[in-house]
Amino acid sequence: MPHRGIFAWNTMISAYCTSGMLEDARALADAISGGNVRTTTILLSGYARLGRVLDARRLFDGMCERNTVAWNAMVSCYVRNGDITMARRMFDSMPSRNVISWNSMLTGYCHSRQMVDAWLLFEHMPERNLASWTVMISGYTRTDQHRKAWDIFRMMHREGVSPDQSNFASVLLALMGLRDLSVLEGFRPLAFKTGFESDLVIGTSILNAYTRDAGALDIAVKFFEGMPERNEYTWSTMIAGLSHGGRIDAAIAVYDRDPVKSIPCQTALLTGLARCGRIADARILFEQIPDPGVVSWNAMITGYMQNRMVDEAKELFDRMPFRNTISWAGMIAGYAQNGRSEDALDLLQALHRNGMLPSLSSLTSSFFACSNIGALETGRQVHSLAVKAGCQFNSYVCNALVTMYGKCRNLEYVRQVFNGMRVKDTVSWNSFISALVHNNMMEDARHIFDNMLSRDVVSWTTIISAYAQAERGNEAVEFFKTMLHEHELPNSQILTILLSVCGSVGASKLGQQIHTVAIKHGMDSELIVANALMSMYFKCGSADSHKVFDSMEERDIFTWNTFITGCAQHGLGRQAINMYKHMESAGVLPNGVTFVGLLNACSHAGLVDEGWQFFKSLSRDYGLTPLLEHYACMVDLLGRTGDVQGAEQFIYDMPIEPDAVIWSALLGACKIHKNAEIGRRAAEKLFTTEPSNAGNYVMLSNIYSSLGMWVEVAEVRRIMKRQGVTKEPGCSWMQIRNEVHSFITGDKQYEQIKEIESTLQDLYTLLRSTGYVPDTEFVLHDIDEEQKQSSLLYHSEKLAVAYGLLVTPKGMPIQIMKNLRICGDCHTFIKFVSHVTKRHIDIRDGNRFHHFRNGSCSCGDFW
Repeated sequence: MPHRGIFAWNTMISAYCTSGMLEDARALADAISGGNVRTTTILLSGYARLGRVLDARRLFDGMCERNTVAWNAMVSCYVRNGDITMARRMFDSMPSRNVISWNSMLTGYCHSRQMVDAWLLFEHMPERNLASWTVMISGYTRTDQHRKAWDIFRMMHREGVSPDQSNFASVLLALMGLRDLSVLEGFRPLAFKTGFESDLVIGTSILNAYTRDAGALDIAVKFFEGMPERNEYTWSTMIAGLSHGGRIDAAIAVYDRDPVKSIPCQTALLTGLARCGRIADARILFEQIPDPGVVSWNAMITGYMQNRMVDEAKELFDRMPFRNTISWAGMIAGYAQNGRSEDALDLLQALHRNGMLPSLSSLTSSFFACSNIGALETGRQVHSLAVKAGCQFNSYVCNALVTMYGKCRNLEYVRQVFNGMRVKDTVSWNSFISALVHNNMMEDARHIFDNMLSRDVVSWTTIISAYAQAERGNEAVEFFKTMLHEHELPNSQILTILLSVCGSVGASKLGQQIHTVAIKHGMDSELIVANALMSMYFKCGSADSHKVFDSMEERDIFTWNTFITGCAQHGLGRQAINMYKHMESAGVLPNGVTFVGLLNACSHAGLVDEGWQFFKSLSRDYGLTPLLEHYACMVDLLGRTGDVQGAEQFIYDMPIEPDAVIWSALLGACKIHKNAEIGRRAAEKLFTTEPSNAGNYVMLSNIYSSLGMWVEVAEVRRIMKRQGVTKEPGCSWMQIRNEVHSFITGDKQYEQIKEIESTLQDLYTLLRSTGYVPDTEFVLHDIDEEQKQSSLLYHSEKLAVAYGLLVTPKGMPIQIMKNLRICGDCHTFIKFVSHVTKRHIDIRDGNRFHHFRNGSCSCGDFW
């Protein structure tokens, strides 16, 4: 150029900055002695874009004159690099601000997931443009607050602001997360009116939103067929949506129609085939690609990993002509997620030996691998590698570090990493809470949760799960109620956790309420939720378990196992076997859990021949190795049906060492059939392996007392006293009008004990006239007959039945949960009560359900 004006110099400097050639840009700026304010601002923006914060700040501090653009560039620099505190300090120091200044700060808050601060800033903005609204919508979407994102868009529309393509695209991302078909259908007229529905980008986004809802796939197909223009992403979106919704054949048909069959479409179909288990078809498609690129190789490797075919993935990885960081990251993640954590860490080491620095994904997967095996020292070495890669302040890395150190039980490192984080987003606080929970610091976790400025669904899931696992179910439910009150939508994981809580304590009414919540939010048809619902209803003794099963469109092995196990709990042996036959007809292969359920079902129904057949079929027909649980079921089956000697011999013939559960099953059988000799031998084994388990001493004492062997009973009591073992008291509980009432054997402190005693005495008098005789064999003390009968009166299940008769309307069913096995006298007593009162009485004891109807029990007196 014969003549260069300042505009030409600035254009060339800008070109260098855009290309990341900052040293060349600086050399040009120095050649004209810094140029003008525009020159410095261009250079400042270049430093900011590449994360060179210190260089940017030195340049900014050296400026004689600073315009708003320079201030904005510096604010953006801090925002880009995650230092929101410094960005806000710079923003507050600005002599004057324009809408770009406000938007830069707003972007910082949204990117760091600080949506409370973002909203406060947004409210105080003197002027907003379309970008301001788009940033807020994107921020709420990024933090999974999709309803709030939609509300912001509606507010924007009411204020008369016209959307553009970028704004529409951000709203559609929110709608994908919202998964509310009615909202999407309400949005489309606006897109049509503004002419954006026919826009290729927006049209593809609308299609994407439809495909996220499995129930809207037919609408998605109709929309796809009506699109005036399609590109490779449109085709791949339709293929991915169909395959994800289980319509893999329809996805293949769309792929066959695609004229280009681009890499995104190939990858979408490969992924879909792998996801639905058709990995062989995925491999055929992969082999048909003439010259597969690295994306296709990576998709195939990921498919193998998803199907737990780790060795096949490794074979493909070794053959790759070229690997990128995603290839390494996919293999490391696959190893870690498939229980081969050592291999994951070895591969990370190989990557490093090749002179490559790991990607963020490789680092976080490696921290996950360290968490899996508690490898604290290796985790520290990977932490050092993250520092070397310059990722030590990245939020993903820091969050993974907090989780890893928490699972390795090193709270000092947890706090060190957490306190050193430059930006703490909601995920960071969630990780910190999880680390505290993992280290049994529940109150600290609760304090952190209560003081969080912003919570997402993961926060609620973490705290609810923590209280549920700590057997503090009532508090977990209270958190859930608060969550709904704060208009936070639950996810399937929260619902399954709470349904498990309901099932464990038999809270059927609460379970029904959670079922209603699931229906309201369209989550009752999700497989994981439907399985949890069925399990809960079985554990609560409700026939709704069958209704849930019958209504399920999709079933997996867990579904069938839950139903078979549920039948076993209720003594429905034949029904469990019939369900197994249906499962076989459906082409579902049983696993070890299936056979535990079947053997339990046979045991509770006395089906010895069928039990033997299933035990043999386990290895003969399916190549499964019998585990201790299967042997325990067989001992229980043989013992319950009276073949106590055969059960003992079965134990001695086992190819593996019996555990306490097996000896306990034998001891239980000896209690039922009053076999003191074998019972003593089983108990001696248990006293060695479980010296603190009171139940074993009580069972042996029961055997002796039932045979009038009071000297031996006294000896067992002396051993218990010497070992410091105390008997667990019998406890029964029931839920009436959303309140749980508990009763403990021998407890006379209950507030309505007088009325309960009076009811029981009346029942005793009435039942004796119909043939009931108290069975004092179940009293463990050598006292006179009258005292024995009085002792039986205060068994917890009798107290609960009497209370239920007192406070519930005539004819209303009574449901009771009990921690221990129901004794023979209480069983007989409740049979008579069900006859004279015409009540349905259901009791779930420590072993199974008993459904008392008109003087008989569903167990057929075999339990």
